[in-house]
Amino acid sequence: MAQLESFEERDGDAAVRGILHRPSAPTGDGVVLAHGAGANRESPVLRAVATAFAAQGIAALRIDLPFRQARPKGPPSPAWAERDREGLRRALAALARRCPGRLVLGGHSYGGRQASMLLADAPGLAQGLLLLAYPLHPPGRPERRRTEHLITLRTPTVFVHGTRDPFGFIDELDEARGMMPGPTRLLAVRDAGHDLGARADAAFAEAAVAELLALLG
Repeated sequence: MAQLESFEERDGDAAVRGILHRPSAPTGDGVVLAHGAGANRESPVLRAVATAFAAQGIAALRIDLPFRQARPKGPPSPAWAERDREGLRRALAALARRCPGRLVLGGHSYGGRQASMLLADAPGLAQGLLLLAYPLHPPGRPERRRTEHLITLRTPTVFVHGTRDPFGFIDELDEARGMMPGPTRLLAVRDAGHDLGARADAAFAEAAVAELLALLG
């Protein structure tokens, strides 16, 4: 069983705030997990995935992104994106002080998009990337694909995506993966939507962690 503890580190006016899942038999590896635009660190998706990582001995820190620290509800404005990526960078640095092994970055929807953009620019920050329901395009707008940065993303990446997710269909994700220079895998969650069915069934989480660990070797 993992032990849960509140986590907060300050850097001037900025803070890393979250919940740390401390595994009973730690490997020294760690993962930072970020929520979607309408959620926070208590997202069912993040809780399920953090639990699955901790079961493998990997310390899991699910954080509140800076935009969520600034306001308890509502989505972020585009102006917050850069600050949210800096928040991810700070969270990785904070977790690295506790975890001497490999670091992984992951996120659900908006959190995953910001994580992928950060690692496209700074690949040395983490050794793996987990994208949970990556928002490939707005629902009903497949022409507006968010793939510009993916063509430079070399970090080993696992996509976990519901087959009924309107933010991207499986064949569209396969096309996006084909653009990426780094190794990727795709785990399709049958009949799941954008929340990956986390409120009813968290089995996808164990499979997602297993795929990522297999990809990292």
